[in-house]
Amino acid sequence: MATIADVARLAGVSRSTASYALSGKRSISDEVRDRVRAAVSELGYTPNAGARALATSQTRVIGLFAQFLPDEFAPAMLQYMLGVSDTARELGYDILMVTDSDGPAALRRITDSRMVDGVVLLNIAEEDDRLPVLRAAKQPGALVGLPADCTGLDVFDLDFPEAGRLMVSHLAELGHRELVLVSQPRHVVERGGAYVWRLRNAAQEEAERRGVTLHAVHGSSSQPAIGQELSDLLDAHPGATGLLLNNEAAAAALPSVLHARGLNSPEHYSVIGRYSDEFGRTFSLPFSFIESAPDRLGSMAVRQLVRRIESPAGAEEPHVTRLITPELGDRGSTRPPRP
Repeated sequence: MATIADVARLAGVSRSTASYALSGKRSISDEVRDRVRAAVSELGYTPNAGARALATSQTRVIGLFAQFLPDEFAPAMLQYMLGVSDTARELGYDILMVTDSDGPAALRRITDSRMVDGVVLLNIAEEDDRLPVLRAAKQPGALVGLPADCTGLDVFDLDFPEAGRLMVSHLAELGHRELVLVSQPRHVVERGGAYVWRLRNAAQEEAERRGVTLHAVHGSSSQPAIGQELSDLLDAHPGATGLLLNNEAAAAALPSVLHARGLNSPEHYSVIGRYSDEFGRTFSLPFSFIESAPDRLGSMAVRQLVRRIESPAGAEEPHVTRLITPELGDRGSTRPPRP
């Protein structure tokens, strides 16, 4: 395995000059830096992470705290994780993924030991017990998800209330007067998944304002339960002409449910889901959708985090809370209801 001494020898410079050329801690001429980089490439040299951390106080590692929870649809969570990891790699950082169920203890262990330069949290609860630990840590933190209190943290999320209003208003303007909204499982709300009720409450308010009947229900996160629940909902609300899906598992199951009943969208039901374009393509979903932008949110969180890690100015900037404005992706699954 190549060492920094091997790099220095091949580049024709001292060991300290080679180290400075790689770390950027001192001014080095472009010609020397290019020779050192060429030597690194030729030798396949990888800096020792421990030595680099001692020399620069940086590990070039970002901690990603996430869990695949049994009451959420795992493929949807994976998209958020990919947005974080892809952007971290682009910016020259590795990811340390932590899935410990005891979030506060794991976060304290990782930050106290200085194993990471910063932290991204997923699976944000409204009253998230990891946030006091993160605020007390020396490293900066960014959240993908909106808690009740954003103080001292950078927060990125979809504007879920506006998403709910957009879903209802789109179908109301087409003439629909009875809709069904299928949300995530009730357990998600009970453990603090506020995005569920934020979208639901805004959708209900918009429906009331427009004189539309909205039946709001919770659905399961996996088959076969969600398929049976969707079929039962269609039986329970024969007057409904539109379906709103804030539940990725329901969106994935609906095509087969409609097909089994000899129905389709938009002829029999206008349908709008809330998921990403990539998710829709992966599951070949024919429905119009509110773009949930998981990759964009993960990327925004990492870029802001790296700015705080690497830039003295960035470290002192006020913390931000940024909500992405929802956009409707039209796949032709909505139309005025049949007479």
